[in-house]
Amino acid sequence: MLYYSRGGENENLSAEDLKAGLYEALEKIGAKHKVLAIPPDITRYYSRAGELTRFAWQYYGEKMTDILPALGTHFAMTGEEIERMFGDIDQSIFRVHDWRDGLITLGEVPGEFVKEVSEGKVDFSWPAQVDKLLVEGEFDLILSIGQVVPHEVVGMANYNKNIFVGTGGVEGINKSHFLGAVYGMERMMGRADTPVRRVLNYASDHFAKDMPIVYVQTVVAATDDGQVTRGMFIGDDAECFEKAAELSLKVNFQMLDKPLDKVVVYLEPEEFKSTWLGNKSIYRTRMAMADGGELIVLAPGLREFGEDKEIDRLIRKYGYVGTDKVLELVEEHDELKNNLSAAAHLIHGSSEGRFNITYCPGNITQQEIESVNFAYADLDEMTKKYDPKKLKDGFNEVDGEKVFYISNPAMGLWSYKERFK
Repeated sequence: MLYYSRGGENENLSAEDLKAGLYEALEKIGAKHKVLAIPPDITRYYSRAGELTRFAWQYYGEKMTDILPALGTHFAMTGEEIERMFGDIDQSIFRVHDWRDGLITLGEVPGEFVKEVSEGKVDFSWPAQVDKLLVEGEFDLILSIGQVVPHEVVGMANYNKNIFVGTGGVEGINKSHFLGAVYGMERMMGRADTPVRRVLNYASDHFAKDMPIVYVQTVVAATDDGQVTRGMFIGDDAECFEKAAELSLKVNFQMLDKPLDKVVVYLEPEEFKSTWLGNKSIYRTRMAMADGGELIVLAPGLREFGEDKEIDRLIRKYGYVGTDKVLELVEEHDELKNNLSAAAHLIHGSSEGRFNITYCPGNITQQEIESVNFAYADLDEMTKKYDPKKLKDGFNEVDGEKVFYISNPAMGLWSYKERFK
């Protein structure tokens, strides 16, 4: 059922609009006695989910007993990050998701189904795992709050991904990432109907029907004046996601007439501390990059490769080496075979030799960057040349050179027209 729907390419929803829309939906849902909120973490700061979680907390008061950020494999949020994103919510009600322990398996998506939707590229079953709090907490409402935006693993982010990946476990996250990677990132991004989404939808339809989940979905666009909220859709089934995805494709996807020879991407230091997240600079631009082009990543906050210690170790050991080599390594090494999300990430982070990737990190050495198969350039030198304070999103001229600048890769998707079919 759709409880609230408002959105358009020219909408600009204020905080008051979001609060009024959320409260309208909550009134339709009816009285609840114990509520869990599942928002994203600080890496989705601009989703408006922090404000919406706070509005829901103000609405329910003590009845909102728990908030579980959908960390997936990410670091737990610090107190400062919680305050920045969620304001004055009582931090004692925040819980930390552990993707390696504390899980419940709701059911298993059959291997035959996964093989069919992947066109035979993988042949394994998929466990629908969630944090045990969702099952054992005895909630009569679970508010899943987040932003729909093009995504490299699932096609379009959010909806039931927030549940099965954001609060999911090792095996489910590993296999979903690998499924998306081997099927082909460029066949996935910007599409609401993908093999990974079909697996998640199977899990929702077969194993989570009785869970009292309501989805609050925003669509946020980047403009020259900052972020603008173009829509909000609230419901308990796929309709709210489908409406949000349709709008996101219009406002988050930039289609270009020609491929780009040089792209400069800035990674905000408070949001992007690892290549696990920072490689959105690669994922979201790869369909726009010209063969032989150069992607320059200004990454002042970069301090590690993986958000998880084991994944960080695997990235450092094997590097970003492309699909064919990664598939070989998975067959040869059990540590990759048993950590398929890391293997998928190594595929995602490679240009497959088609264009050059130059990282300019704040807290990782040249040797470390080059050891994982990226090129290195000095951050200070490159920031002086490509100054984020002076560049505007889109085309710029720098020393007579045409440069395409992106201030936040997490906010969109870019493609050369001929590559998106």
